[in-house]
Amino acid sequence: MLCFLRGMAFVPFLLVTWSSAAFIISYVVAVLSGHVNPFLPYISDTGTTPPESGIFGFMINFSAFLGAATMYTRYKIVEKQNQTCYFSTPVFNLVSLVLGLVGCIGMGIVANFQELAVPVVHDGGALLAFVCGVVYTVLQSVISYKSCPQWNSLSTCHIRMAISAVSCAAVVPMIACASLISITKLEWNPREKDYIYHVVSAICEWTVAFGFIFYFLTFIQDFQSVTLRISTEINGDI
Repeated sequence: MLCFLRGMAFVPFLLVTWSSAAFIISYVVAVLSGHVNPFLPYISDTGTTPPESGIFGFMINFSAFLGAATMYTRYKIVEKQNQTCYFSTPVFNLVSLVLGLVGCIGMGIVANFQELAVPVVHDGGALLAFVCGVVYTVLQSVISYKSCPQWNSLSTCHIRMAISAVSCAAVVPMIACASLISITKLEWNPREKDYIYHVVSAICEWTVAFGFIFYFLTFIQDFQSVTLRISTEINGDI
């Protein structure tokens, strides 16, 4: 049986494939429509102008939902593991979940408020999504080390921490360079003074975004042993 069809593994698998498709499809449509330069546009640039804005908004909204579902399931997994064999304070796991859900809200804001229409709201949502997302991966990596070797292999812990470290290293220059750009625009000329800031921040943005994707890919094995049960009870006379 395929690994992503066992247990709840389909949830992070769907998150990874759907989010990757969202970025790639929006990019391809934006480039083919002539709305962005094919060389290193911001992710949000590829979802600003119709028709790609509709595709981007719909797909990123669903990615935010899948992200929240994945994070909540991960929270319940760690909670159960911790009850079986104590390795970390429950507050640590809860803080990680709250930050992750705030990041998902940020994704929803990014999807629904285009950068040229309401740049302040859009940028605020992006900041929430990236910063909270990076902190979430760091906290989950620490939890993974604490639960090793009973619940995670050492190699999985190393991979998660490596992705977290790269994301942390990329998010700082991404924010710093983006804050130095004096104007929000879709098309850039290499001779413009802010062009280098745009290139650096765009590279970092794509790095962090796909860092998240690869990070959630490591959850698939953990989710294979998880099952979801829905129980319905009716109280009172009918």
